[in-house]
Amino acid sequence: MIQAVKKWFVDLFKVWRREFYLVFHDAGVLLFFFALPTIYPVVYTIIYNPEILTDLPVVVVDDSRTASSRHLARMVDATQAMQVYDYAPDMAAARTMMNEHNCFGVLHIPASYDKKLGNGEQAVVNFYSDMSLLLRYRSFVAALTDIQLTLGTQIQTQKLSQSGMSTLSVAAAPIQSEAIMLGDPTQGFASFIIPGILVLILQQSLILGVTMLAAGGKERRLKHGGIDPMAVDAPVGAQMLGKLMCYLCIYVPLVLYILHLVPLMFSLPQVGSLGECCLLILPMLIASIFLGFCLSWFVKERESSLLVIVFTSVVFLFLSGLTWPRYAMNGFWTLVGNCVPATWGVEAFVRMNSNGSPLWEQSHPFLMLWLLVAVYGVLAYCLQRYCQGRRKLLPLQR
Repeated sequence: MIQAVKKWFVDLFKVWRREFYLVFHDAGVLLFFFALPTIYPVVYTIIYNPEILTDLPVVVVDDSRTASSRHLARMVDATQAMQVYDYAPDMAAARTMMNEHNCFGVLHIPASYDKKLGNGEQAVVNFYSDMSLLLRYRSFVAALTDIQLTLGTQIQTQKLSQSGMSTLSVAAAPIQSEAIMLGDPTQGFASFIIPGILVLILQQSLILGVTMLAAGGKERRLKHGGIDPMAVDAPVGAQMLGKLMCYLCIYVPLVLYILHLVPLMFSLPQVGSLGECCLLILPMLIASIFLGFCLSWFVKERESSLLVIVFTSVVFLFLSGLTWPRYAMNGFWTLVGNCVPATWGVEAFVRMNSNGSPLWEQSHPFLMLWLLVAVYGVLAYCLQRYCQGRRKLLPLQR
């Protein structure tokens, strides 16, 4: 019994050492295990910096041509989000400017603007926005809302002063609300999307490397008549655990680099505990490795592993909830998303990293990750046992 246990651990060490040798002697695997997770996070973060859209060009069509309308145009130009690019004589000229991409919005001040304000009526100002990018529209709406509230307060205060009433005892708004942004007060786009992208990069690069190594073993067996000269004769459990330990030894430092150093370099929010974030990512890495073992069943050549990643990366991005909330998806796609480790990793990591949520508050995604570890681990073990049994039967059949 003791000898059997000793031999099992010796086999485990041989598999671990063999896997390290294969990783560091394979240019393709080195590219996806090291270059991809090292370079991609930096590239993505550079692209999304600066985080906030500023000085978006806007064209003003002022049909009122009064002091009030000019004051409104100056308020628009003074905002951080918008900048008055030009004044157009009419809407046709403004639309031409927008179609030529000289501006992304048109502010139309009607001729009745000043008259309605003077009569105490509600004046309607139209704003036409380019909807090709919702992020621009969001910036426009936020800036225009602030202008509307500020201008409304100014007009109300002016009327009270003209009527002889004291403005000190009259509040501009009966109820004042204050929005408190958790995690990132600027609510920049990079701060929103980059943490989730980083988790997806970890999963996809890991699955790609695992499937490529497995495909390399199949190619060696095909080349040497069904025998892999680099194979270690070890039980399936030792094979899986040895490979798992090898990949984790490589990816633990990469996790610290991707999830801590990259956000630190670009001043992205890191509110949560680094230790708890690493504890969360651990089951996601293990589940991703086991998922890679399962996907290796369908990969016959090294190049095929690239196809797996190409077809799954965009789908996994959509299913993660970064681009569309998961609760708004139909039941089928929600179920598919539940089977992807990065889905739960992104959901919990974003809340922990950006909002400071502790790990115990993310117990559901954390437990779901360990459930995926168990499911994919058992499935990978069964597939490995089946493949190992087939390889042993082939020489006997010949």
